[in-house]
Amino acid sequence: MEKAISPKPYKALLPPFLFVSSLWIVHLALFISHTSGVSFGIYPRNAFGISGVISSVFIHDDWNHLFNNSLPLLILGWALFHFYKEVAYPVLAYIWLVSGFWLWLIGRESFHIGASGLVYGLAAFLILSGILRKEIRVAGVSLLVVFLYGSMIWGLFPIDYHISFEAHICGALAGLFMAWFYRRSGIQAPFFKWEDEEELQEDENTYWKAPLPNPNLPELSPEIEQKKGEPENSDPPSP
Repeated sequence: MEKAISPKPYKALLPPFLFVSSLWIVHLALFISHTSGVSFGIYPRNAFGISGVISSVFIHDDWNHLFNNSLPLLILGWALFHFYKEVAYPVLAYIWLVSGFWLWLIGRESFHIGASGLVYGLAAFLILSGILRKEIRVAGVSLLVVFLYGSMIWGLFPIDYHISFEAHICGALAGLFMAWFYRRSGIQAPFFKWEDEEELQEDENTYWKAPLPNPNLPELSPEIEQKKGEPENSDPPSP
């Protein structure tokens, strides 16, 4: 479905740019006010901590943490809104909310902050979508994601206690599910040439099955055809 591609690629950068800008504004406000936003994170299996499902993506530990999430969010967000603009917002919302809820269910009893789960979800969505569609442009974006963020695979394992690998796993699973759920939406692989040739061959076979005129029969003139349809009555009417 070619209409699913944004006609102007630079327009697809606007939504992720606004989102990343909001992350920087929140972090700058907390930095100026010398306020820790950790309490706005997700605290698993706690009634108070479930509110972090929405707010945790805006909270980052430091500037380095924020920058490491901002760049992939811009690139992956652009790819999402460029190739899948018709389903971009539902995909983003689902990965955000569902992965956060899953993290609240299975995460360690600690505050989980940052947008890295969203990064993993978008990366997983793009990679699996490119594989399912077998479309060269989407596959190219998938390869770019793997090349630039290939080290992200290590974030799925509990190597560093200070990194929420549970958030990465939940985000990746949510992205994979959304890629499968919307596998028939967005850009699709084009039809191959031999598929059109098969349809053309079927039309040709149908044409040649039609009865052909007999070349041995003489063609009738319009006058003869008209007389042929009239009743045979050569006698004039009686007075």
